[in-house]
Amino acid sequence: MVKNYLSLVKFSHTIFAMPFALIGFFLALKTTDHEIFSIAGIQILILVILDMIFARNAAMGFNRWLDRKIDAENPRTAVREIPSGKIKSKYALWFVIVNTALFFITTYFINDLVFFLAPVAIAIVLGYSYTKRFTWLCHFILGLGLSLAPVGSYLAVTGKFSLLPILFSATVLFWTAGFDIIYALQDEEFDKEKNLKSIPSLLGKRRALFFSTILHLITVAIIIWAGIIGAEFWGIWYWAGAFFFGSSLFYQHIIVKPNDLSKVNLAFFTINGIASIVFAVFTVLSLYIQ
Repeated sequence: MVKNYLSLVKFSHTIFAMPFALIGFFLALKTTDHEIFSIAGIQILILVILDMIFARNAAMGFNRWLDRKIDAENPRTAVREIPSGKIKSKYALWFVIVNTALFFITTYFINDLVFFLAPVAIAIVLGYSYTKRFTWLCHFILGLGLSLAPVGSYLAVTGKFSLLPILFSATVLFWTAGFDIIYALQDEEFDKEKNLKSIPSLLGKRRALFFSTILHLITVAIIIWAGIIGAEFWGIWYWAGAFFFGSSLFYQHIIVKPNDLSKVNLAFFTINGIASIVFAVFTVLSLYIQ
């Protein structure tokens, strides 16, 4: 049963945003009086991680619940937990409600600003599930939802906004939108048939891939900008991580072609996951080695 729910929310996909949340967290520690291994620092870290897990569980669970009929009609997604009958629809909805409640409870124990902004965050991550029904910008709404991770974890420590975590949030936004377009290539024909909105259904595979490339070039540009703006924090490790991240984006655009989508899952899951982890590790190392 637990395995089914972990599969329902694709728990392993937390690997995308969680590393950037840790970047925001450790950057905040570096700019405040908090020690890495202080009780207060560890408490905030635990709350940030729980907050991300609950928000993502609610978002993915709601997406699967809302799209259950669409998923049942798509051969690629008909095996998912709700349409295949592994999880009943009502239980999936209760899963969403419980995780949403836990999200708000966790934010309450972080600080007033995070708690005040919690309804905005949950509205974005849940609202994304509706967007494919009426706008081709759905990929950007997904990116916006994941982009809350670095700035949210920074706010959890400092209680105030700053440019650097906002730049990392912008990185996540454009990066996510770009790789989500690549993932959506698989459903181009189905989306057209069901009048669902996506960049591939609007532009076709070739132009959608080109558009994704532009978004990932913007991603790399923002990472470079963050490196320049935060030069006092970074050393060679940051730039090594940035190079690896950019190279990973470049590689996925080499292996995914309009007439060959066999490597989409490799690009979407494996390459992006490794890229985010390596970049986060190198960035945090740079903070403290520098």
